[in-house]
Amino acid sequence: MSSTIINLIIQVIAGILGGNAAGAAMKSASLGAIGNNTITGAIGGLGGGQLLGALVPSLAGATSGGLDIGSIIGQVVGGGAGGAIVTVVVGLIKNAVAGHKAG
Repeated sequence: MSSTIINLIIQVIAGILGGNAAGAAMKSASLGAIGNNTITGAIGGLGGGQLLGALVPSLAGATSGGLDIGSIIGQVVGGGAGGAIVTVVVGLIKNAVAGHKAG
């Protein structure tokens, strides 16, 4: 399996964990049980991991060619943060729209 696919898997898993942690921590931004937090977390994990990798190529393994500990940590941090951020933003937007319709 190539290092690119492994990095993507790490980003998705970290994003799912970050999204679910953010949903649990901020009940007002939670998107529901596991389903929506997991989906937005995975999407945010991919986006966050890719963005961090583009900004800091050494964290993406681009300079070393693969799976050293630094690139794995970079993928986990980028994926987890991206998953948490996207989950919170989408949750807040969803709640704002729901509150606007109810009012």
